[in-house]
Amino acid sequence: MFAKFHRKNQSEVGFTLVEIVVGMALLSIALVSLTNVFLPLAKRGIDPIWQSRATMLGQSLLNEIDAKAFDEQSDMAGGTERCNEQVACTQSAALGPEESLRSEYDDVDDFHGLQLSGSDIVGLLGGGLVFQNKDIYAGFSASVRVFYDSNLDGINDDDLDQNGVLDSGILIANRKLITVELVTPDNERIVFASVKDNF
Repeated sequence: MFAKFHRKNQSEVGFTLVEIVVGMALLSIALVSLTNVFLPLAKRGIDPIWQSRATMLGQSLLNEIDAKAFDEQSDMAGGTERCNEQVACTQSAALGPEESLRSEYDDVDDFHGLQLSGSDIVGLLGGGLVFQNKDIYAGFSASVRVFYDSNLDGINDDDLDQNGVLDSGILIANRKLITVELVTPDNERIVFASVKDNF
């Protein structure tokens, strides 16, 4: 009735060297496989954060630009005088900033050619965009393009009829297309667009 306990000999205890080497090889193959599976997932896990930041930045830039007057020749006080009524709007070749500082930009086309990257990406009043002592837009870049696009086809009206009239009979210089292109740290390009009408 009593169970007998059998003691193993010293040679029967533990693993052999071959068993240890084979076990280590299998473990390393499993770890490499798991790394190949989880590393891309970790990278994709940061993409939504960058996309969210790009969306906030793109929307912020578009809001800033849309809040400005249509043209340098328009009434800046929000009055009734519009360019192309008494005085012509700015020519396509002259689109770009008349002022030297971004905080002084007063019309939409002042932003044409604006290039921002990393620590250059600041708020309208020049304040840095920092969270816990880290620049939240490090590795990002933004570029702005503004051109006349009266028929909303995405093509610069400057490339159209020499008489200043589109095929549809719309007078050039009554709409400007604003595009903001953002590049995230992983080189994903995200484009935001807005149309500013001459009113």
